[in-house]
Amino acid sequence: MSHSGRCNCGAVSATMAGEPVAVRVCWCRQCQKAAAGGPTHNAMFRTEDVSLSGELSSWSYRAPSGNTLTMHNCPTCSTPVFAQSSARPQFTTFRLGFLDEGHGLAPSVAIWTEEMPAWARLDPAMESWPQQPPPPPQAN
Repeated sequence: MSHSGRCNCGAVSATMAGEPVAVRVCWCRQCQKAAAGGPTHNAMFRTEDVSLSGELSSWSYRAPSGNTLTMHNCPTCSTPVFAQSSARPQFTTFRLGFLDEGHGLAPSVAIWTEEMPAWARLDPAMESWPQQPPPPPQAN
């Protein structure tokens, strides 16, 4: 199965061949800022499976993990499109909100839970990591 997505104004679009290697909720402080206080919801695809069209703007920062994260968004409507970590260039992480409706993806892992606000609740059935988890396995 493949997935696709586009920004709010339609200037940026992407197609992802295959299923994501992980679908996660991230509670790091940077994601909380990006999501107006809650977590971000993200699907991680193999970079080699991603096709993008349209112009992007980007900015980078050093995360608590020590990795440099580069965030890409549409310069026209500011929709967050994807992020990449310097430690894992083989993966491209898209916000679930960027993906086209009906994608059917749901997070199964929560990361950076040590930075969750006291009011937040985790699904007890969901795998969780207090900080950065190990990378997903490589394709065979």
